[in-house]
Amino acid sequence: MRPLILLFWNTIYPIVVVLASPFWLLKMWRRGGWGSGLLERLGRYDCEAEMEKCGGVYIHAVSVGEVLLALKFIKKWQTQTKEHFVLVPTTATGMAVARENAGSEVRVIYAPLDFPFLIKRVMERFEPRVVIMVESELWPNLIYQTYRKGIPLGLMNARLSPRSGRRLGRFKSVVKPFLSLLDHVGIPEKEDLVRWQEIGVRSEATVLTGNVKFDSQGAVRPQKRDEFGAMLAQFPERPIAMAVSTFAGEEEYLAKVFGAVGAQAVIVPRHAERREEVRAALDGKMVLRSRFEIPSGDEVFVIDSTGELRDWTAHADVVVIGKSFFERGGQNPSEAILAGVPVICGPHMANFEPLVSELKAAGGIRMVENEEELKEALVELLEDSTKQTKAALEVISKHDGAMMETIELFSENREV
Repeated sequence: MRPLILLFWNTIYPIVVVLASPFWLLKMWRRGGWGSGLLERLGRYDCEAEMEKCGGVYIHAVSVGEVLLALKFIKKWQTQTKEHFVLVPTTATGMAVARENAGSEVRVIYAPLDFPFLIKRVMERFEPRVVIMVESELWPNLIYQTYRKGIPLGLMNARLSPRSGRRLGRFKSVVKPFLSLLDHVGIPEKEDLVRWQEIGVRSEATVLTGNVKFDSQGAVRPQKRDEFGAMLAQFPERPIAMAVSTFAGEEEYLAKVFGAVGAQAVIVPRHAERREEVRAALDGKMVLRSRFEIPSGDEVFVIDSTGELRDWTAHADVVVIGKSFFERGGQNPSEAILAGVPVICGPHMANFEPLVSELKAAGGIRMVENEEELKEALVELLEDSTKQTKAALEVISKHDGAMMETIELFSENREV
């Protein structure tokens, strides 16, 4: 079955790449990806292969969120070993964050397109001792060519929501031949463990590690920055209500509610390049972080930057999670929780189950259904959030140690 799937993939994928290239290039242009080494996606590099360090840990991430998680993982691992790392983002924004934050012991390259000859070329160039894919990134040729070369391969922090599990389950005959090749799969939750095994991951390959994103022991907690504080000080003195990772429709909705309860609205869109769309939604009444100017009064402060969200949350008095009101799935609440900031979300947080249900049961998050409930929650939490923030930190603490469990899973002294 696997050869037939690869034949189909290697026939269809090049066509998709050619047809989608204009859209990908346009997106890359909008996100500032030109001049960032795009030819690396075709296996072309600035230095000779003989100059590369070999035998390290190859970590395949995708965009900003996965890259930040990989960097957190790498930095913790570097305190334990002199291991060399190759960090492999897919998107221009992920690449920018990786290059800005990775140290000298981390080689950052674009992920090659999933063509068999490109994957083989990259594996021969870097000769990694292990390949790690962050979360649920599954590429047929990356998996198969790594397996053929005898390189241990696995997933870290392998979240699998009920919705994704059902979707992959419908294609079990397609995904199982590749999932069965994985040597190690670090699972955040027991529920994820069952779902992965149901669609083809071998039980002996799975380890319940806890969620690396929520590990406060391995985390660099959000920190206030003088630069950020200086900008916020230019706005009228009032509580800061911050909406993070927002999608279309949420910016104007949340800004209006924040204003109605007397809070300074700070909006962090999920994609920084949406700044003009956000400007139109707010009728131009905003100040951009990228082109900061002294506000004249009641403007919304829009953070149109990449890779800074963690430390912005440390400046908030309350955080509202995007993609939970008009879109479905939600965004990660853990950074605000680790900053000691109370969190409010809309009714659609399925991507972060069972964590959200545990937080709700413990009183560690406020889930609201409508505008009136949102206003009520904002007023109450801006007055006193001590009980909620304490409860949230207690729930998150169950994942402490997940980082070291994951490092151990992929360390050299573990049997494959």
